[in-house]
Amino acid sequence: MSTGELERVEVMGRVAKEKLKLTDAAAMLQLSYRQVKRLWRRYGQVGRRGLKHGNAGRPSNRSKPLKLRRRVLNLVKKKYSGLEEERFGPTLTAEHLAEEDGIVLDHDTLRLWMLQEGLWSRQRRRKKHCQRRERKAHFGELVQLDGSFHDWLEGRGPRGCLMDMVDDATSQTQACLGKEETIWAAAGVLRAWIEKYGVPRALYTDWKNVYKRKATPGEQLRGEAPVTQFGRMCQKLGIRIIAASSPQAKGRVERIHGVHQDRLIKKLRRKKIGSYEAANEYLEKQYLREHNRRFARAAAKPEDYHGRKPTARELREIFRLETERRISNDWVIRHQGRYLQLNPGARRYGPTQSKALVCEWEGGGMEVYYRGERMAFTELQAPTPKASQPLPPAARAIVVRKAKKDHPWHQGYKNMKPWIPNRGIAGPLVGIRTYASP
Repeated sequence: MSTGELERVEVMGRVAKEKLKLTDAAAMLQLSYRQVKRLWRRYGQVGRRGLKHGNAGRPSNRSKPLKLRRRVLNLVKKKYSGLEEERFGPTLTAEHLAEEDGIVLDHDTLRLWMLQEGLWSRQRRRKKHCQRRERKAHFGELVQLDGSFHDWLEGRGPRGCLMDMVDDATSQTQACLGKEETIWAAAGVLRAWIEKYGVPRALYTDWKNVYKRKATPGEQLRGEAPVTQFGRMCQKLGIRIIAASSPQAKGRVERIHGVHQDRLIKKLRRKKIGSYEAANEYLEKQYLREHNRRFARAAAKPEDYHGRKPTARELREIFRLETERRISNDWVIRHQGRYLQLNPGARRYGPTQSKALVCEWEGGGMEVYYRGERMAFTELQAPTPKASQPLPPAARAIVVRKAKKDHPWHQGYKNMKPWIPNRGIAGPLVGIRTYASP
């Protein structure tokens, strides 16, 4: 019996003992007088069992057939079950049952069945955040960017880092799987976002050297703001970088990481994908469209804050590494251990500006610019390092051994063997001692 039914039993018992009137019982149970009279009549006929709900213990009229339940649970055990980190949740299982097996079932019903069969366990709820930042109102006003290191391919391929971009207003997502969270990985996912939607107003990242770094002592003295290679790319695009001080500050992209670690890993396992290339192809062609259709939402305001999409030539000039190198008087620069001989062309004078700009692309291309003009160059053979003089061999260490206790050095003169003169030499022996042979 429920708590309310037990309370009715207790009140009706007091009425039977004439400690309460029916009007008082109606006030205590917050029921009408007519309803309390019906309860009292039922209590008098069958006792406390008459106050129990008539449908208690009976199957629901809207329950699913037992045959369907057995079929669904067999499919769950066969295809969607496993270890705690591998098994599908009720919501994801219901989606795959509808797509692959043609069984449309509400995820709450499936969750109840899985709990009863021990195929699912409730996870501990996290504490609510004490403060919640409101979403931005416009699409493209703020986009969160972060990388998630995980065993995405589950041993079928190398471990990797999934670069995620999530719009703060709509939860629209763009992702790319690679080896590390590098400059090229961040630039690649940002370029894919720009080619789809345009240039966002701001990026919300964490404090990594890829996105932001601290100023050097020289930059502090000159009052210069430190800029990374990725930050320079964003400056050319007009994108402001905001660095978060905690994972909770960029919680939207962190929660998307959790969604991917649950859903994407299982879908990659079903597709038997074992490489970055195949995973990125699946992301673009199928997974991201399904993910955005399910989880994306409309922005609070309809205006799109994305800037125009740059042309392919403009994107090539933006997404590149730029490094300044000093030019010697013979038009040679040194870059990453390589010696590059610049071709000044018809110029008969030496370099009037001390530095050249070396530009590198992800595919391996390289160009050198001097005063805004592209310079041809050839690579020189690195000079042979000067041979150093061989070091003298180390002196042999002198090992001093301690004499044994029975050595003659430790014996007194009384214990020494007697000596006799050397008879083979004529004349007196002065200062010469010889010992008798044993």
